[in-house]
Amino acid sequence: MDISKKHPLWRKPKHHLDAEASNEHVHWIELFYDLAHVVSIFVLGNYLSHHLGLSGFAVFAALFIIIWFAWFDLSLFNSIYISTDVQHRYIMAVQIVTIMIMSSSIVHIDGAGWKYFAIGYAINRAIMSLLYFRVKTLEEVEVCLPTRMSRNFALGSVMFMVSAFLPAPYNYFMFAAGMMVVAGLYIAPKFGVLYSGRFLPRFGHMAERFALLLLIVAGEGFFKLVITLAEKGIDNVVGDVFVNYAFGGLSIFLLCWIYFDFVGNGKPRDSQPKTLVKWTLAHLVLMLSSVTIGVALSAEVKVAFVDQYPSKYAVIGCLGLASYLYCLLKIQDVIEIRTAHRFATAKVRYVGIALCFVTLAIVNFVPSIISNGMWGLALFSQIFIPVRTAFRTLTEEAKKESHDE
Repeated sequence: MDISKKHPLWRKPKHHLDAEASNEHVHWIELFYDLAHVVSIFVLGNYLSHHLGLSGFAVFAALFIIIWFAWFDLSLFNSIYISTDVQHRYIMAVQIVTIMIMSSSIVHIDGAGWKYFAIGYAINRAIMSLLYFRVKTLEEVEVCLPTRMSRNFALGSVMFMVSAFLPAPYNYFMFAAGMMVVAGLYIAPKFGVLYSGRFLPRFGHMAERFALLLLIVAGEGFFKLVITLAEKGIDNVVGDVFVNYAFGGLSIFLLCWIYFDFVGNGKPRDSQPKTLVKWTLAHLVLMLSSVTIGVALSAEVKVAFVDQYPSKYAVIGCLGLASYLYCLLKIQDVIEIRTAHRFATAKVRYVGIALCFVTLAIVNFVPSIISNGMWGLALFSQIFIPVRTAFRTLTEEAKKESHDE
């Protein structure tokens, strides 16, 4: 007796193009998978806070990219294939454990932690290979794409596992080679899976996945602010520090505001490989920038109005915001046109970016109240200018339409 039609727990994975019905909303299992990444992003933010030099940032950025792709690859699979059966849930449970292992290894990543991180990532990639292998056995029409994807992740998994047992620096070279091989098998012209006709995710689903992770990444900044003040002692600070504290929280709110109003949940304009790559990579850099901004804002509770803002925090805060705004512009360029795009123009973005660099230039010579004001102007202008312009323009258009009637 076939009970697959009775309940999704026994419904085998199927490409969304072949399913009788599909929706683009995120499944609760994916949301739980995101919870594991809440921890990893928080730990990465802590790592950056304690390693604010150039080498520390390089390690942070590399680890963020690696973990982000662990999130992205599974999200992509769940976007291409509708998979809710009980076996899939067992597999995802194990995959969540691999993220836990990787997160716990970050603190000691430059020592013994690397081995466990690489092993965890290798198992994570092996699980991705298994997921695509399962699909290959279910639908004959699906043989080509899942076979290639399963093979690609299996190859990467072997390389990552080998890197765990090599001495430094060869372990890092091997791991980097594994990342490049997997990426190349995605995007390489002609033979990359990106050029397969079946490589077509549900755009609405992936857009929602990006939006939810952005909330998680931005939320890391709130954790940093609250914990930093709690550790300092809320009874040990004066009024100007509370103002800075509020400014930091509002800044994180504004980061989410400008994302969701202008690009959040936006679908790509077309399914061309170039468009999908730009859409994906822009979100990757945007989220990395958001973490650096959150770490930079944690210094708000460490300075009074008359103090100079800590230089290293200022650098990652200014460059992070400039990068964030630039990525917003790139995402706007590849998603479907919205009414808001009429007002959040490239000129507005470049004004904010320019103010970020002005802030960076003066931060070591002025008190924090001035550098905060300039940085805040760079961020807040991204809402105030479009909202003001939109109000005027839409009011005039409404009056004209009313007059014509």
